[in-house]
Amino acid sequence: MSSKTRVRLTPSQRFGRGLKYSTVGPVDVTRGAVGMGVNSVRSSASWVGQKYRSSKVAHQVQDQIAAAQEAIVNLPETLEELRAPKRRHRPRLIALTVGLAVLAGGAVAFSIVRRSTQPEPSPLPPSVEVTPKP
Repeated sequence: MSSKTRVRLTPSQRFGRGLKYSTVGPVDVTRGAVGMGVNSVRSSASWVGQKYRSSKVAHQVQDQIAAAQEAIVNLPETLEELRAPKRRHRPRLIALTVGLAVLAGGAVAFSIVRRSTQPEPSPLPPSVEVTPKP
């Protein structure tokens, strides 16, 4: 009796098989390349996490947490400092407005180009009868 267990291919095996076979090649090449990329990103993220936990940055974060706790203890003074009037610029609002203007301009340009590429209706009558006779 044959076993119906299906062996899953690793991304590198799938990539190699995709290059080998021409009929399923593009699918396997794409899936293999994406799989290898995902595995690479996952491995890199794990390595960065380990380095972060063992680095001095973790100690600096602990120092910042201690400073934040001290600020909470001195909350009334901190609130008075924050209440001082500050002048803010709205870069996000400006960027959003510019983005919407560009989008609207693109839509207008698209409709103009599309209308200019459509053929105009012919003023001549049709050369073939429109209603066929039985």
